[in-house]
Amino acid sequence: MAVPAIPQNVSSVEAFLPVFKKHYAMGTVFEIVAYEANPSRASAVIDEAFQEIDRLDQVMSRYKPASELSHLNRSAHFRAQVVSPDLYQVMEESLRYSELSVGAFDVTAGPLAERWKAVGRGEKAPSPAEEKRLRRGVGYRQVEMIPPCRIRFHSSRLEVDLGAIGKGYALDRAAAVLRSGGLDCALINSGGSTLYGLGSPPDQSGWLVYLRDPSSHLDPHVLLREYSVSTSEQTPQSLLGMSSFGHIIDTATGKPLKTSIAVSVVAETATASDALSTAFLLMGPAKGRNLVKRLKNVAALWVSPERPPEIATSGPEILMSRSQVVVRNPD
Repeated sequence: MAVPAIPQNVSSVEAFLPVFKKHYAMGTVFEIVAYEANPSRASAVIDEAFQEIDRLDQVMSRYKPASELSHLNRSAHFRAQVVSPDLYQVMEESLRYSELSVGAFDVTAGPLAERWKAVGRGEKAPSPAEEKRLRRGVGYRQVEMIPPCRIRFHSSRLEVDLGAIGKGYALDRAAAVLRSGGLDCALINSGGSTLYGLGSPPDQSGWLVYLRDPSSHLDPHVLLREYSVSTSEQTPQSLLGMSSFGHIIDTATGKPLKTSIAVSVVAETATASDALSTAFLLMGPAKGRNLVKRLKNVAALWVSPERPPEIATSGPEILMSRSQVVVRNPD
């Protein structure tokens, strides 16, 4: 989990005061801190940003029966469905990252993930026949985007889950609300896994965010200024010793990914960092580095408790307190 460090010393800019608010949405806690000369105005704009996140939850949730995505999942197998600009855009972005990662990132893997979650709750593992049936429903190429606003599924079993990109998209839209409201110095945090920094805090060059470190000795961190960072890792083993199959599915095998690696990705948008952190976790550092070469202003860090970490970057910097890092820059 990425952890933001909020500056404590702002004495040289007394006119700017921090305003901090929390809001529960999309199954997690969103936090926004902003520095503004008018705290009341900042508070009102932050509330507007939270309202935008709530609105998008009604668009993108697969757990709310009345959401737009739930309607799409029920209806798009029969005929092309007209969707809102938000759902069309986030689906377009999802398919883009699916293509870039050659299917490692795939928003149609939701039913497989739900089935393995049920196994973690004590249900029987899927039989080979059931697993084969579920895997037939996975495949981003079976989603047809029909400009300007229609989507059709070409599989009767296909179902979309935007959990690996939706929170990032919501952060980007929330950042747009803050900007339009006149706030240009804020940090938005979605459950510690995806963050976006607008501007920088008073007397600072960026928002300091500490990243997940399964090795416990690297202290990786980033300074965000008009950038986002996201971290992905497989669901850890239960502290009670119960089986945990994880929420990230390897579409090549149809089973939960087995890895202890944490991947953090810095990108210009939270949509990109959210999707790419999942993609790079599934792809691994070797294939992930090759993809970084094809992208603009992206950095990725793979940290494992068992072996040396690796970084690849096409621009942004990920900082360390230790130097034992294999840095592979695309050139």
